[in-house]
Amino acid sequence: MNEDFEWSRPVEFYETDLAGIAHFSNFYRWMESAEHAFLRKRGLSLHREGIGWPRVHATADFKKPIQFGDLVRVRVNISELRTRSVRYTFEFLTNEDEEIHASGEMTSVCVDLSTMKAVEIPPNIREMLI
Repeated sequence: MNEDFEWSRPVEFYETDLAGIAHFSNFYRWMESAEHAFLRKRGLSLHREGIGWPRVHATADFKKPIQFGDLVRVRVNISELRTRSVRYTFEFLTNEDEEIHASGEMTSVCVDLSTMKAVEIPPNIREMLI
């Protein structure tokens, strides 16, 4: 549907447990940060023209630890663009390594911010997502 987008940053000490391994909750934060960067690159934001994108589903699978000091790299792709929602997939890598340490998925629904009800993704926004 679109090319992979990659966002990265170093793993901070406060994001780790006593063993120096990134705490699982950070993967959800990193998915959200990567999604924001992905949208900004396309000229979009989470709150624009009265439209918002609340998350209705998020999952993560952990395969290999990510540690303090690693450069976490998050690849983002849209796996499904529906009438009212977008499903993203995420792959977590570190440093220059191409081994996938974790993967995730998140679904966001397009809503009218004044009513918080799901609406069709406007054509101009849909075009920017493709």
